[in-house]
Amino acid sequence: MRQAALIYSDDLATHVLSDEHPMRPIRLSYMHELASAAGFLDAPNSRTVAPRPASDEELTLAHSAEYVEAVKQLGSSDGLGIAARYGFGPGDNPIYPGIFGAQALAAGSAMVAAEQIAGDVDVAFAPAGGLHHAMPGRASGFCVFNDPVMVIRSLAAKGLRVAYVDIDCHHGDGVQHAFYDTDAVLTISLHESGQFLFPGTGFTNETGAGAGDGFSANLPLAPYTGDEDYARAFDAIVPPLVRAFEPDVLVTQLGIDTHMLDPITHLRLTAQGFAGTVAKLGALAGDSRKGESCKWIALGGGGYDLGAVARGWAMAYAVMSEQDIPDRIPESFNSPGDSTRNQREFADPLPPEPEEAVRNQISAFADRSIEQLQALLFPVFGIS
Repeated sequence: MRQAALIYSDDLATHVLSDEHPMRPIRLSYMHELASAAGFLDAPNSRTVAPRPASDEELTLAHSAEYVEAVKQLGSSDGLGIAARYGFGPGDNPIYPGIFGAQALAAGSAMVAAEQIAGDVDVAFAPAGGLHHAMPGRASGFCVFNDPVMVIRSLAAKGLRVAYVDIDCHHGDGVQHAFYDTDAVLTISLHESGQFLFPGTGFTNETGAGAGDGFSANLPLAPYTGDEDYARAFDAIVPPLVRAFEPDVLVTQLGIDTHMLDPITHLRLTAQGFAGTVAKLGALAGDSRKGESCKWIALGGGGYDLGAVARGWAMAYAVMSEQDIPDRIPESFNSPGDSTRNQREFADPLPPEPEEAVRNQISAFADRSIEQLQALLFPVFGIS
């Protein structure tokens, strides 16, 4: 069986961005509690590994030294005067007590995942990671340190080919930015179209530059896209590109803000639809290099309904560690709620279908994105 590691400690879940902020790190604690109650952490092929803070050297894999020092200063009176220069302030990226330590620990959890797959672990899941919007010198979209970039650059420095697949509802703009001009990394992002959602990027014509031309793939989808159209779009684009690229390591960002009850996005995936996508990523890791497996690093990301996050990421870890997911949530687990407070099954009830005209528009939007990407990128990889 696949050897799996969960990178987790309660220290990752204790900070609070603000009383009103939709990003609530306590979601990690609920996920861990549910995975434990369901027995997913007790399997002989599963281990839980504690995180550590990322070092300054690791942080500068993705960020300028000036920016790293600025984040350190934010907790002091001297830091308040520079906050806006680096993207901090009221709104998406507030300053809160212990911000540097909390964010360095989250980023370090992703680096521990990379360390784990260098040994006997086949897949390592760092749910505190996946903060894909942060730019080299600026916080963005709830993200302070871009741990996917840190992880990928650490792997690329060892001569490894990395394919990055981002299934967050928001475009993975910070990761795309980092690797837009290289053919050593393939980046793929499936997301709600930037026509309708932050960060307003991630269109099909963003395909890379210079040596990286053709190695950036964006699959934008219409609001209210559900399981069926999402799966069809994923299947048409992601497996062919990843298999053609033949990565040594697959890095995935598993934001679950695609869930139908997420309060700040508009896609309509169910928890079982999300878990099915994770299973497809696992199959790719198992057969991405001419029938040979590659290592798999899974990172967290968005997700703002606490119950949906707990269920979705617990299910994801069960998929990674090749365990059966029971129908019922253990009675010992008290759902944190939001819209799913009374949910007692892992799977969601299917949402009502939209009106036929709306459904046709959603499908046509996906069809256009698929056709445009196939025309733009498949010739680069010799895919017929």
